[in-house]
Amino acid sequence: MQTTHLGKTSPLPQSPEQATLDYVPNPRQGKNYLIRFAIPEFTSLCPVTGQPDFAHLVIDYVPDKLIVESKSLKLFLGSFRNHRAFHEDCTVGIGEKLFTEMKAQWLRIGGYWYPRGGIPIDVFWQSGTPPQDLWLPEQGVPPYRGR
Repeated sequence: MQTTHLGKTSPLPQSPEQATLDYVPNPRQGKNYLIRFAIPEFTSLCPVTGQPDFAHLVIDYVPDKLIVESKSLKLFLGSFRNHRAFHEDCTVGIGEKLFTEMKAQWLRIGGYWYPRGGIPIDVFWQSGTPPQDLWLPEQGVPPYRGR
């Protein structure tokens, strides 16, 4: 198993396009189980004003042969700090990239964005129907009331 970041000094990528995600073998291949990443301090930039946008992301997935290595995921998500994109593009783009590269059985992402202009925007994407025998807990982020 060779990784780009694990056990090495890795600077924050300047953009999501420059970021490299590492994947490692699933240690429980053949079992349907859920992996969850909660990212309560995700940031990106508004593509129009350049002002910061903030979100609480929740990524749930059922792996197949690979799992994403968490340090590379942290660096990938951190690379959005200087990235200008709408909430929808960030949320769906992250989900699609992970699902496609990792070839997960199933993936969903919830982007719970804090208000801009007085309106919170929540964005949800999933790759399809989750496996039937999967325990799928709620994402646990309440509707906006001063999250």
